[in-house]
Amino acid sequence: MPHTLAAPCSFELIIKKSRFICCVQPMTDRPAAQAVVAQLKAGHPGAAHVCWALLAGGQSAAVDDGEPGGTAGRPMLDVLRHQDLEGVLATVVRYFGGIKLGAGGLVRAYTDSVAQALLKAERIAIVKALTLRCAVPYALEGLLRRELDGAGAQLDEVSHGDDVRIAFTLPVTAAQALTTRLNEAGNGRIVWLGEPGD
Repeated sequence: MPHTLAAPCSFELIIKKSRFICCVQPMTDRPAAQAVVAQLKAGHPGAAHVCWALLAGGQSAAVDDGEPGGTAGRPMLDVLRHQDLEGVLATVVRYFGGIKLGAGGLVRAYTDSVAQALLKAERIAIVKALTLRCAVPYALEGLLRRELDGAGAQLDEVSHGDDVRIAFTLPVTAAQALTTRLNEAGNGRIVWLGEPGD
């Protein structure tokens, strides 16, 4: 099951007088990640590089920011992938210490920075959710609400008209069992509206 991070977490590594300041944090998409990177560049004008990696579905990215190709962004992204993370941005601000580390040394420095920051970070599971909508007679509203509560569903919307229309969200893994129970308890009087997730 993929995880994301509960909050930003940082770690600083010093190798041969070069400072590697890493931050890992939850991030939804590339524009938000680019805004964070722009803030880091503005906040660290003396830094030699601000490398970053984003793991966010189709918006993932790996940026070396002037380091030799494949020595920073890609290794950082690989660390995120191996940790089964999703929706996470890793940034490393590097202050050059005057001693070249070589390609292997750079890869180790960037991967170690991210790995150490992740060791301190709190992870939270990403639970896929599904939104369902239905219409029920007034006589079944109480039953439906009790079943939703028992299944841990979140009530999103309720409207009262000729019948009661309810929209709710619950984990995908619980949806099939709940709809089966409701269909049996409602004796066919529960009408499902729209496609799941609409």
